Amino acid sequence: MIRNTLVFSLLVVIGCIIEDAVCNVASRLLEEKNSHKPNVLTDDQIVKVASLSNVAQFELVLDTILVPRVVGTSDHEFVKQFIIKTMQELGWNVESDPFEDDTPIFGKLKFENIVATLNPNAKRHLVIACHYDSKYYREYNFVGATDSAVPCAMMINLAYVMAEPLKKTLKQNDVGLRFIFLDGEEAFKSWGPSDSIYGARHLAAKWEQMPFPRNNNDGTNQLDRMDIFVLLDLLGAPDPVFYNYFSKTEKWYRRMMLAERNLARLGQLVQYSVGKPDQYYFQQKSLRAGIEDDHIPFLRRGVPILHLIPIPFPSVWHQEEDNRNAVDLTTVENLSKILRVFVAEYLHLQLIFMFKKFYGESDLAAKLQPQHFRPIILLTLHVILFRKRKICDSD
Repeated sequence: MIRNTLVFSLLVVIGCIIEDAVCNVASRLLEEKNSHKPNVLTDDQIVKVASLSNVAQFELVLDTILVPRVVGTSDHEFVKQFIIKTMQELGWNVESDPFEDDTPIFGKLKFENIVATLNPNAKRHLVIACHYDSKYYREYNFVGATDSAVPCAMMINLAYVMAEPLKKTLKQNDVGLRFIFLDGEEAFKSWGPSDSIYGARHLAAKWEQMPFPRNNNDGTNQLDRMDIFVLLDLLGAPDPVFYNYFSKTEKWYRRMMLAERNLARLGQLVQYSVGKPDQYYFQQKSLRAGIEDDHIPFLRRGVPILHLIPIPFPSVWHQEEDNRNAVDLTTVENLSKILRVFVAEYLHLQLIFMFKKFYGESDLAAKLQPQHFRPIILLTLHVILFRKRKICDSD
């Protein structure tokens, strides 16, 4: 009898400790998000991050997904599967968020958000997002290069070129990296509350109902794990101009702005004039733009937003001309370098690179062996197989 009483008492104490720990984790989550600071890179580290460029890989991915991607079509399914397979092969944990919704013109359609995560067990995540669908036009095939094939390809390129430092660091980090490829951003008929941002509305509502940690009493949920929701949209045209749109993320916008200025100062941005205020992509100004985009459902639920969308919009916005010819690769690579520096600083990446580790920095090019090109060869074969399957399906 005494033994049973002791066991029961011990279980009660353990239960209280666990409950208290869960509550403490929930309350610390917000504390840690708000107090997070970047690990500012040295000039040498900035140059190394900039040197990770692989424009050939970016073009390969862009050309693969640069097809009309209207929800419910075979090309949309093709691009969805390509993104999923590519992120899986890069070693990311990939989850799908399928759902159905009513649309004008086409009735009920199946949508699917793609969520790719490095270190899914991390308490918090830096989130980078874009949409992968393209707008429907009856009159012509719209491929939406800037809207938003380029952002998709930029994200995949970042995962590819930064694979080693990301995986090396995020294994033990409390903050992971999460990519969200949202479906159904575009309106089918006319933009409105029920005909736009289908995927973002669904995912934000879903995650709001998923407690984190489980059984916590603080009311925190999966959305609270998102440090910042960085949304990329309408990127790829030359000379974009960005502003700070949200006071809550002003300090992180400034880190993006400083990344650009430091890269320019170090001569790492191509076709770029240092010291000309009009030349800067990231302006030292705040603007209340009131843009409706995939961030809105998350913003309304308290998620901090960093919106990388240029104002004015590209001249090809929602035009047939928003195709491969609208993409300026120099601008895209400059923006990719800025984004890489931002990610490295935010996630405190250990910048110990494979080639430096095994060979040192001298005569690097002469020491490269065929096996070092294996990743790009595999990706090329992957793309060829996908395209072949697509051609067979169309026949």
